[in-house]
Amino acid sequence: MRILHVNKFFDFHGGAEVYLHELMERQHQQGHEVHVFATKKPGTRPHPDDSWSPTYHAYDSFDGVAQEVGKGSLLTTATKALSFIWNREARRRFATMLEVVRPDVIHLHNLYHHLSTSLLAEIRARKLPCVQTLHDYKLACPNYKMFTEGSPCERCQTGDYTQAIRHHCFSAKFAPNLLGAFEMQFTKMTAAYEKTVRVFLCPSTFMQEKMIAWGEPAGKLMRVPNPTTVPAQPATRGGGYVLYAGRLSQEKGLDVFLRGAARVPDVPIWIVGKGPEEMRLKRLVAELGASHVHFLPFKSPTELAEIRTKAEAVVLPTRMYENASGTLLEGLAAGLPCLASNVGGNPELVEDGKSGWLVDPDDPEAWMRALIAFRQASAARREEMGRYGRAFVQNSRTWQVHLEKIQEIYQLAMK
Repeated sequence: MRILHVNKFFDFHGGAEVYLHELMERQHQQGHEVHVFATKKPGTRPHPDDSWSPTYHAYDSFDGVAQEVGKGSLLTTATKALSFIWNREARRRFATMLEVVRPDVIHLHNLYHHLSTSLLAEIRARKLPCVQTLHDYKLACPNYKMFTEGSPCERCQTGDYTQAIRHHCFSAKFAPNLLGAFEMQFTKMTAAYEKTVRVFLCPSTFMQEKMIAWGEPAGKLMRVPNPTTVPAQPATRGGGYVLYAGRLSQEKGLDVFLRGAARVPDVPIWIVGKGPEEMRLKRLVAELGASHVHFLPFKSPTELAEIRTKAEAVVLPTRMYENASGTLLEGLAAGLPCLASNVGGNPELVEDGKSGWLVDPDDPEAWMRALIAFRQASAARREEMGRYGRAFVQNSRTWQVHLEKIQEIYQLAMK
């Protein structure tokens, strides 16, 4: 089978991208002919399909939208703003690739801002089977997080996307919010995804139910839990630290967590990653006098696996509706207890009291209590929790099970 994956990036800096690389590699090992269409983002490793890749624009941060769109002449500014909504270059290059590759099925991931829904017109014109994994909430929410002004947000459920402007869902600046609201309005008016995608893959029950509540076609939404690789041996532990690995951004709830962690100084915290909140979080740690909190830069999946195997537990304090956290899945697979916020899809992964602790994300006291409970748990208790989480992954979240389900859905879409 010839499979064409479409995602705005082809690096390793996001959960969607890590999943994409693993999925493509495993499909290739199964004997499929696998291709990818993605932007020419700096730092992306070369791949056989990059001759078709469209130009990359620095829309990675919402302030970057305003900065990138505002560069150059008035004509250049207008062209970049239009590409944010309808990328003509991406559509042209994608059309050429479709003529050459002639895929049996197209698997969409994240298109917004960098590739745009212009690609969907080419898929519809050729009546190609198309599925999409919902890595985030962009199908319904302008800023794809359902999170703004420091808390979960569902203001746009009525279809009033001007809320994104009023509540600065993209940026403190006006231009990104205006562009984002207009792009979402255009996408929903044309029903671009709904008319093109035959099956939407929801990595969590929470995602599936949330999309149905927001009016997406229930008959096209199928729950397909995300998998993870199960190490041959569980983590050796011994490092003494609790590990957070991920983006350093407001919705991840690290500021609240750190205020609780500061009061448990005998539990070292390692924070691995980068993001817009990095400097603010470091200042907060200094203000709290939390010398037991250590920051490490972004690590490759291999490097991160080495750090994880010496950790004592994994923490995910996100305040947004987490979909299906790779951080938690990897922690569970490694046989580590997990401390996670009780929101979104997290309770589908972590069972409170059995594989870890579920915590109110907005309460520093609750994080303090969870860390104290972890500290007081005996080595035998921690091992028991680790075995429980690892068994959960081995029974239901392996790549073998996932690949079989993906193949079933491809066949369904092709019918």
